[in-house]
Amino acid sequence: MDATREVEVVVIGAGQAGLAAAYHLRRTGFEPDRDFVVLDHSPGPGGAWQFRWPSLTYGKVHGMHALPGMELTDADPARPSAEVIREYFDRYERTFGLRVRRPVDVRAVREGDGGRLRVETAEGVWSTRALINATGTWDRPFWPRYPGQDTFRGRQLHTARYAGPEEFAGRRVVVVGGGASGTQHLLELAPYAAATTWVTRRPPVFREGPFDQEAGRAAVALVEERVRRGLPPRSVVSVTGLPLNDAVRQGLANGVLDRRPMFHRITPDGVEWDDGRRVDADVILWATGFRAALEHLVPLRLREPGGGIRVEGTRAVADPRIHLVGYGPSASTIGANRAGRAAVRDIRRLLAEEEPVAA
Repeated sequence: MDATREVEVVVIGAGQAGLAAAYHLRRTGFEPDRDFVVLDHSPGPGGAWQFRWPSLTYGKVHGMHALPGMELTDADPARPSAEVIREYFDRYERTFGLRVRRPVDVRAVREGDGGRLRVETAEGVWSTRALINATGTWDRPFWPRYPGQDTFRGRQLHTARYAGPEEFAGRRVVVVGGGASGTQHLLELAPYAAATTWVTRRPPVFREGPFDQEAGRAAVALVEERVRRGLPPRSVVSVTGLPLNDAVRQGLANGVLDRRPMFHRITPDGVEWDDGRRVDADVILWATGFRAALEHLVPLRLREPGGGIRVEGTRAVADPRIHLVGYGPSASTIGANRAGRAAVRDIRRLLAEEEPVAA
């Protein structure tokens, strides 16, 4: 597959944001495989959802929003979210004929010839006039570093490799992280583990009542301001707080969600604070989030001195041919839908401006 194939738009990633972008491309007249192509490195449909742990049932999913043009209806809340959303994404791809190519690993995006971009993959090269990047974060789990981490004799794992609570039966588990995953892990682990300890860098903020549109807009605006300044984005959830549902209330009442400040070092047998307190542990579970998977864009030199990519709407300020969807303020499922539509609108305008004028 040495020949370079030409398209108008390449979409990288077939999670929520990538599928939303592909839908809007097709809806506005772009033809799959002729005008655009969707490249996804996952083994099957479902985006990052297909890798979620089995005990994360659909009923526990926080804020899953339907893809454009097809509602997700009659889903059994007791089924694993990985199954529900994998089937939904598969049906969506087939219904709209999006022809996602997978598994395809994108290795690098570089400047090509004639003002085009060169997308280098394990399955050959595409030349494109515009790029929609929708690679999400699942492939870049964030592991903080602490003194003594390499000396720990127990097991360390990240949320990305969490398979359910049963494997921790009889173990003493330290859960690190103040987000939704951390609290979900603790509530699941407590009936199985010999002991659990929760540590976070900042005190968790629990949110009472409904999360209305005004609160949502305010949260997104805080994240959006960071990417406008070229800083690495924080997740939308990090500024919304944790929903205070019945399970969380019970966890607070029975001490499972008794948060401790972050430890200062890791010992061979557990963790330790500067004041002499220590906790023995068999497992450290890092529920410490993810970072944007953007290594393939490095040759384009889009990063700002602050460490992020400066974005206006979805467009990379340094290169108007590049759109980032599912990044920063559009990282939520509803935000990803809107970002896909906005990116396609901008790209149509860009391509129209570049069309040669007939003599």
